[in-house]
Amino acid sequence: MKLLEERIVRDGIVREGGVLKVDSFLNHQMDIALFREMGREFARLYKDCGVNKILTIEASGIGIACITAQEFGCPVVFAKKNKTKNIAGDVWTSRVESFTHGKVYDIIVSKDYLKKGDKVLIIDDFLAMGSALNGLIQLVHDSGAELAGAGIAIEKAFQPGGEMIRSKGVRVESLARIESMDPAYGVKFC
Repeated sequence: MKLLEERIVRDGIVREGGVLKVDSFLNHQMDIALFREMGREFARLYKDCGVNKILTIEASGIGIACITAQEFGCPVVFAKKNKTKNIAGDVWTSRVESFTHGKVYDIIVSKDYLKKGDKVLIIDDFLAMGSALNGLIQLVHDSGAELAGAGIAIEKAFQPGGEMIRSKGVRVESLARIESMDPAYGVKFC
């Protein structure tokens, strides 16, 4: 998606260690007009898949997921990284390792909100190593729901996550695929 790529070039900051800082428009301060275009593109890409639920993980994917859900006219469910008193009853659980935070989380979704008969589109802001996406996919499979695929804002194609997930037969549509990035030279797209 050219609009997102242009925004990454203009406002993204490449840091050492494979970090792309896009918090001025994507995952801290959110550009809702950009999100609207991203949501429309995900809806176009998955329009014939019967999506009736969007799944994401807290926190950075929630904004994009909400705007995408508006396009589909369906609810958003987000996997929580900690069980709270607000989640009563049975839950689906999976373990994920955060590339950004360097932590392992148990993610959870109430069994009330993800179940057989749902046609799920996963939405997230980044795909790097694939752990978060893999964990979300596991939740969908465990619930008996059907996975339509995954919509990713930014994929770091130089890291193994995208290839690993696609090798499992999962449809992954990334709006911006980064081939390489360097603090001195910036970002190169696939």
